[in-house]
Amino acid sequence: MTTSNIAARQRIEDLLGAAEAQVLERWRQIAETSPDELREIYAALRTALSHPQGDFSDVRGLLAEFSRARARQGLTPSETSRAIFGLKEAVYEAVEADSDAETLRGYIWFSKLIDDLGLFTFETYSAAREKIIGDQAEQLLELSTPVVKLWDGIVGVPLIGTLDSARTQVVMEKLLQMLVDTGSEHAVIDITGVPAVDTEVAQHLLKTVAAARLMGAECAISGISPQIANTIVTLGVEFGDIVTKATLADALAHALRRSGVEITAARSARISVRAERS
Repeated sequence: MTTSNIAARQRIEDLLGAAEAQVLERWRQIAETSPDELREIYAALRTALSHPQGDFSDVRGLLAEFSRARARQGLTPSETSRAIFGLKEAVYEAVEADSDAETLRGYIWFSKLIDDLGLFTFETYSAAREKIIGDQAEQLLELSTPVVKLWDGIVGVPLIGTLDSARTQVVMEKLLQMLVDTGSEHAVIDITGVPAVDTEVAQHLLKTVAAARLMGAECAISGISPQIANTIVTLGVEFGDIVTKATLADALAHALRRSGVEITAARSARISVRAERS
């Protein structure tokens, strides 16, 4: 940095100190945010400017947290970065009042510095927002793939919506963990809520069944509608020896029989008797 630039930078440092109250108040009006946050960033900025090497790591740390907080609050990246760029306008008003050529040269340097910090804020916000969206998508994926205990030794996986590779992985992991936790030997995968089955979806189902079998569990697939059955046949997908049923009730009845539970029609008989008496 040349002697002239050093002098210009020094003028900005002096101005930021002398007009601190004015600049902070004007910045608060432009940024429309907490004055405490701005005051902390302003103090860190002044400290960095007074440092011989110009160490702005503390300023960047505060701006990173500033950006992440606004990403969590749902503010836009423009609103977030505009709050930082607003410092240029606040400082320029003080520069105009100073009306010194050296101060103006210092402001040009200061303006470039704030541009860099504003871009850093924008990039940090974008990264934070992407992480939030990714976490939310993962949580939704977890919620959309429940594994429930249907009976002693029998678990069920009711699937709703499209079954893709990412969701298949979650289904397999949760199903296998539930099999271990409950000691179940039977699983029912219900696809009543799956709108369509193509070759890819069928392969995902086969992978899930194969993974469960490796854990020693027998799987049945329920919810096979006439349309889905026709599609599977047309595609030439072979389910082999995998048990398939039209309804979840049929699949559960099959699993109960396989697990040694005797199913009777006692309730149906009582209903029939009552009907005859009436």
